[in-house]
Amino acid sequence: MKKIAVSLMALALTSTLLAGCASVGNEKLRAETEASVSKKIVEGKTTKAEVRAMFGSPAKTTFTDGGYEVWNYEFSNVSADAISFVPVVNLFGASASGKKKELVVMYERSDVVRRFSMSESDVTQKTGLFNN
Repeated sequence: MKKIAVSLMALALTSTLLAGCASVGNEKLRAETEASVSKKIVEGKTTKAEVRAMFGSPAKTTFTDGGYEVWNYEFSNVSADAISFVPVVNLFGASASGKKKELVVMYERSDVVRRFSMSESDVTQKTGLFNN
């Protein structure tokens, strides 16, 4: 009987901790870094089809004034901060923090990569009545 109670408590704790995590965007960027992307994409050589095979379809496509096509990929992974688990207090102000990754690829008219940039930055999201 004690084993069941301990197992249920462990399950409840694990569920609570996992509920505080969220990821949004292109999952293929999760494990990528600036260095790993630099090994996969070569300016002047890698094609649009190869980028699509590696990372899938972009989240956003735009064009420069010069007519170059630009693909944007994003991935964010955030976890709830400790204050978010305090009852009542979290109604007034809760937060989550983590990392955001962004890959931007610009193509020549010949569908070959002209330039690219991979960046990773810290992000914070605030909610509640006092979210400033």
